[in-house]
Amino acid sequence: MRSVFLSLLCAVVFLGLAPSSPRAAGMPVDVALVLAVDVSGSVDEHEASQQRQGYLDALRHPAVIRAIQDGALGRVALSYVEWAGAEYQWTVIDWMMVDGPQTAEAFASALEARPMNRSMWTAIGTAIDYCVLLLDRSPYDGTRRVIDISGDGPTNRGRPSASARDDAVAKGIIVNGLPILNDRPQPFGSPTPRQMNLDRYYEENVIGGPGAFIVVAESFDDFRVAVLQKLIREIAALPGPVRVQLADSLE
Repeated sequence: MRSVFLSLLCAVVFLGLAPSSPRAAGMPVDVALVLAVDVSGSVDEHEASQQRQGYLDALRHPAVIRAIQDGALGRVALSYVEWAGAEYQWTVIDWMMVDGPQTAEAFASALEARPMNRSMWTAIGTAIDYCVLLLDRSPYDGTRRVIDISGDGPTNRGRPSASARDDAVAKGIIVNGLPILNDRPQPFGSPTPRQMNLDRYYEENVIGGPGAFIVVAESFDDFRVAVLQKLIREIAALPGPVRVQLADSLE
C-alpha cells in the first residue's frame, strides 16, 4: 500500500511540474514563440533582473508591436520559461495571444508580477525538450513554431543540447539563441563565457531550423538591445545572417 501511495504521489508531482495537458487546435497565429531564459547559478540576482527587464522593455516597445501587427495574421502567441539544471524548468507565463499594445502590456504586466527564481547547473538540452512539450500542447496554431534560448553558459547537465535541438528541428521547430558573453569569474573556476567561445557553442549546438540565428550580447548590459533586436527579427521572420550584428540602439 505504501508503494502504491508513493507512486501516486510522484505522478501528482510530475503532473504539477509538467506543461499543461494537450489541448485541441485553436486560434492560428503568425508564430508561437517560447522565450526560454537562463536562471542558473552563473546568473546572479542583478543579471537575472537585467534579463527580465530586457524582455519587459522589448515586449512594450513600439517596434515589437509593429512587427506583430505587420504579420499576415497580426497576432502571435508567447510563453515565458525560466530554466537552469535538468530538474528545473518553470513556465513563468503560459501561452498568451498578443496582437497589439494592450495584449502586449497584459503579457508584460503578468511577467513583471511574477517572482524571479534561480537554480543550479545549466541544462540547455532539457530546456529545449521542455519547450517542445509546451509548443506541442499550445492552444494556438503557429505558422512558425520557435524556441528562443538565452543564457550565459554551455550545457553541463542533462541531455546534450545538440541532440535536443536536432529533435526539435525534426518536428519543424526553429531554435534561435541569445548567448550572453561576459568576463565575470564563473562558479567553480570555470572559464568565462567569452573564454569558452559561448557564441560559437550556440551556433554549433543550440540553434537550428530554417532561418535560425543568434544575437550575441557582449555583456548583460547589452541584453536589452540584443533581446529587442532578436524579438523583432523572430516575430517578423526577417531574413539575415546566422550571426546578427548587435545594433547600437533600436530606439
